[in-house]
Order: sequence, then C-alpha cells, then structure tokens
Amino acid sequence: MSAELETLLAIRAVKQNIIAFARAMDDRDWAAIRAILAEDAVADMGTGRLEGPEAIIGLMQYFLDRCGTTQHLIGNIVVTVAGDTAESRAYVHDSHLPADDDPGAVYFTLGDYNDRWERRDGRWRMIERIKHNRASAGSLERVFGL
Repeated sequence: MSAELETLLAIRAVKQNIIAFARAMDDRDWAAIRAILAEDAVADMGTGRLEGPEAIIGLMQYFLDRCGTTQHLIGNIVVTVAGDTAESRAYVHDSHLPADDDPGAVYFTLGDYNDRWERRDGRWRMIERIKHNRASAGSLERVFGL
C-alpha cells in the first residue's frame, strides 16, 4: 500500500472515531467510548485533568446522566498523520436539554476538541482530548441541576 493511501486511511479512521465518540456520548454508550480510548488516555474537558478511561467516562456520566436529550455536533475536522501518531482538531457544538426535554431550557457550548491519537495493534486510539470551550449559553442549574 502506498504511503499516501495509508495516510488517507488513517485520516478516515481518526475522523470516524471522532464521530463515533460524539454519537456514543449522545447514546450514553460508555462501552463504545471505552473502545476508542487508550488505556493511558488523558483529558481536560474544562474541569481539570483526567487520567485514564474510567475518569474520563466518569466525568461524562456525571453530566450526561443528569440531563435529557443531547446532541454533540462535530465539524471542520482537520487531521494530521505522522506514522503511527495523529493529531486532530474539530469544532463541537454540544446541546443539552434538561431531564424533562424542555427545548426552552437548552444549555450548549461551542468549542474545539484537540485530540492526539496513536495506532495500537492496528487500531487508532485516542490518547488525549483537550476541549477548549469558546462560549456557552443557557442554565447549568436548569439543565444539569448544578
């Protein structure tokens, strides 16, 4: 396989993982998220450094289990690949309704996911996610009970 084709396949795999991760958050599919994260993954989603898949998933559960319907929209994905490592940047617009799904009480953020990836055993695994929040709107108290 040519180096160019291998790079294109790596870019596609990373993009698919970014999208699958977002959909898994909305589906509360923690096993799917766990399958994307590396054992030594780290993250900062805006609340401080998290180490390991359990801590990362635990933070997502803490927030997402408190609200109703969510939708994490991903766009403008840019991936750069260097051998068995990759970096990606993607816009995220995440909308959260309260447990009663009142559309008048939506809370959302606008931000960027900055991820690092490694190919391990033939699969691309997320080793780091840093979320940079650009803006937010709505009530954390109404939607999350915080």
